[in-house]
Amino acid sequence: MNRIEERFAQLKERKEKAFITYITAGYPDLNKTKELLRSQQTAGTDIVELGIPFSDPTADGPVIQNASYQSILNGTTLKKVFSIVKELREEELILPIVFMLYYNTILAFGVEEFVKECVTCGVDGLIIPDLPYEEQDEINQYLKEEEDTILIQLVSPVSKKRIPTILKNARGFVYCVSSMGVTGGAGIFHKEVRNYLEGVKKESKIPVMMGFGIRDALDVKPYADVIDGAIVGTYFIQLFENSNFQIKELEDYTKKFKKELNAEIIL
Repeated sequence: MNRIEERFAQLKERKEKAFITYITAGYPDLNKTKELLRSQQTAGTDIVELGIPFSDPTADGPVIQNASYQSILNGTTLKKVFSIVKELREEELILPIVFMLYYNTILAFGVEEFVKECVTCGVDGLIIPDLPYEEQDEINQYLKEEEDTILIQLVSPVSKKRIPTILKNARGFVYCVSSMGVTGGAGIFHKEVRNYLEGVKKESKIPVMMGFGIRDALDVKPYADVIDGAIVGTYFIQLFENSNFQIKELEDYTKKFKKELNAEIIL
């Protein structure tokens, strides 16, 4: 059981929903990323998605695309992100960290070496949006040897009959994409989102998390009976930018979201 699974076990015992936030590594710089990760642990975030900058982030909307581009211009590399995660783990940061990245980045690094570095540095999970289930054998052969780092499965409203297969041996949580297209849809969910989420919940043996287009806890209120938590990415980056990269702004937002997510009015 790694940190992600441990966190969900704790939440289940407390009967709480999970809150996951997304950060683009190296935006506006790597020192700020380290500060933000420390702050998110303090604020009560359950898991952080740490986006690895990539030149062609096809699953992301303009906000995260721009953050990724600016990070690349600042000189952020995968090796540098590994280094800051390792430093934070040495400082005893226990916040579960999931790398969100594209497969070309892993291939360029070397798949086996990448997995070993994840384990060494303390990366708990991977989200790879451009790696279909049917093409995961290569990375899975190395992940299975280690066990400390797990591959998070993504499903969408068009996954349909493939969902049981995708979730058969899934670990950690299932990331339910709640709208079609790229990230940042601002609460515009797929018209059949409830039926879709109910279908995923029926098949899943692990927590079901809803992401894409979420801004506040009220956005997920209609689905609180079928999901185990929410993921906020684009809006989180927008808040960061609009506050001139003030850490406190995001800490306050996280505390508020987490509180409202688990308040009686929401549940």
